[in-house]
Amino acid sequence: MSLEAHIPSGPLSQKWSNHKQDSKLINPANKRKYTVIVVGSGLAGSSAAATLSELGYNVKCFCFQDSPRRAHSIAAQGGINAAKNYQNDGDSTYRLFYDTIKGGDFRAREANVYRLAEVSANIIDQCVAQGVPLAREYGGLLANRSFGGAQVSRTFYARGQTGQQLLLGAYSALSKEIARGGVQMFSRTEMLDLVLVDGQAKGIVVRDLVTGKISSHAGDTVLLCTGGYGNVFYLSTNAKGCNTTAIWRAHRKGALFANPCYTQIHPTCIPVSGDYQSKLTLMSESLRNDGRVWVPKKKDDCGKPPAQIPEDARDYYLERKYPSYGNLAPRDISSRSAKEACDEGRGVGPGGLGVYLDFADAILRYGHDQAADKNISEPELRKLGKAVVAEKYGNLFDMYECITGENGYEQPMRIYPAVHYTMGGLWVDYNLMSNVPGLHVLGEANFSDHGANRLGASALMQGLADGYFVIPTTIANYLASQKPGSVKTDHPAFKEAEAQINGRTKKFIDIKGNRTVDSYHRELGLLMWNECGMARSREGLQKAIDRLPALREDFWNNVRVPGSGADFNQELEKAGRVADFLEFGELMCLDALQREESCGGHFRVEHQYTKEDEAAKRGQAGEALRDDTNYSYVAAWEFTGDVSKPTLHKEPLTYEEVHLAVRSYV
Repeated sequence: MSLEAHIPSGPLSQKWSNHKQDSKLINPANKRKYTVIVVGSGLAGSSAAATLSELGYNVKCFCFQDSPRRAHSIAAQGGINAAKNYQNDGDSTYRLFYDTIKGGDFRAREANVYRLAEVSANIIDQCVAQGVPLAREYGGLLANRSFGGAQVSRTFYARGQTGQQLLLGAYSALSKEIARGGVQMFSRTEMLDLVLVDGQAKGIVVRDLVTGKISSHAGDTVLLCTGGYGNVFYLSTNAKGCNTTAIWRAHRKGALFANPCYTQIHPTCIPVSGDYQSKLTLMSESLRNDGRVWVPKKKDDCGKPPAQIPEDARDYYLERKYPSYGNLAPRDISSRSAKEACDEGRGVGPGGLGVYLDFADAILRYGHDQAADKNISEPELRKLGKAVVAEKYGNLFDMYECITGENGYEQPMRIYPAVHYTMGGLWVDYNLMSNVPGLHVLGEANFSDHGANRLGASALMQGLADGYFVIPTTIANYLASQKPGSVKTDHPAFKEAEAQINGRTKKFIDIKGNRTVDSYHRELGLLMWNECGMARSREGLQKAIDRLPALREDFWNNVRVPGSGADFNQELEKAGRVADFLEFGELMCLDALQREESCGGHFRVEHQYTKEDEAAKRGQAGEALRDDTNYSYVAAWEFTGDVSKPTLHKEPLTYEEVHLAVRSYV
């Protein structure tokens, strides 16, 4: 199979403009003859559905939540990047592009990343026009803050709830189109299969999560905007409902799955509190603007209250190891550094799995700023400084206190890395279309923009870029070649897909085993975290690959799904999702095993710089060691019918503007 990315010719800075000029057009009178199916209503899905409807297409939008407002995009906290250079600190489209390529450890497609940086500025204008309440400075201008992996302030934000506000903006546009009749909204409806007719994506099979009814929907093209697969680890910062079912079912129908081993571990999350915890909670990366990360220098101090550990006994390890970026080093590097400190026995809190995020210095600094030249006491300074910190991050501090019972203003927060985002996803070309004609994939569900590590505040940027600005242009390149409405749900392919889904549902109900769905999910998650998490080894990955088929077999023989498929049944929903995770987990480990290098969030312990390398100035000891000669490619996996024997296809990564280099944040 040949992978054709359809990257436009010409200079990098002109590729997107040239592509828009060369893309096909559809007459406004003909657009209303086409039906576009959009699965998912987060930032990518809502923005795409609303914009395509505004263009005149008939849109059907599906989400498994009770409202599009409940999509997981709402949980994003810190901000959204854009190359506006409002701070006049040297930012530009090229700098955002390069930071993103470098942050992804030179494993992303160059043309897609440049387009993302190019349209980023338009996203902010769009959101402001919608009324999204982005933070502003005292004089009324939009405010910015810094995020990891950048030395400029380009992140726009709405306190600690940026995703919520951006989603409400997209939802308002979507609601307008629903009211107009351009979008049919199907809430509490889960996609369970993709329907192909003559090898092209022409519809989906769904289940009504309230009534249990299985039904089909036909369209001229299908857009998957269903997010990532982080919940394969069971414990993650994702909502419990987040799953891989839509993209995995598409993969089983022929869509290539690209770079599944690229997962992001976020360095600032509330540590695990017990064996039966169901999810983890993110503490926004924006907190690292003002919070300083540290652990005690000596193991003996780990049990002491932080206030009793003097300054000279603290190791501000990010500031020590990466002085140019300090506490805003990229997520993969910051997470591994936290793990390293805890592995050395210098972690804090229960089990020693935590590091401190300390705001004491920031509170005093802001207090002095507010006091100006006034001579006031330290308690008064702290009061003034606390008010400034609360204005910036108050909801995050409130959330932290609700969960831990600790006051982050009075003592350092305890944080530890956790699964947060996935850079892998279905393979797409420059038009965001997969190798399956008619199947487009947007946002976190595709692989295209972040390489092996995503920079903070870039997920929201990608979702809205794909939905508002990319797919409205590129979708016509496919639809212009299609006769609208040529496939209906009476086609035999739909009946066959429905029968398979009904058979799968009956099989779940009939097993009547003695283990819960959650028990299998928890076991899978622990296996994946231990062997394919922050640090990976050939031995550990092989152990997981050997274990997973047996775990799948046991699941299909011993899981217990109470109730029936003919009504509301959340255990049935979970069973289907966990069954897919049990298959996907093996592909993820196979991908990690074959990639004999370390890059970004994929860290193979066998491939890291040594102290000898550091002495020779080849790279910093303990950091990821890439192999550009053998692994500068996108790994795109084809389903062969046997989960354990997928076929690997490679898309070489070629760089016209960027020179491959050792990634350094020192």
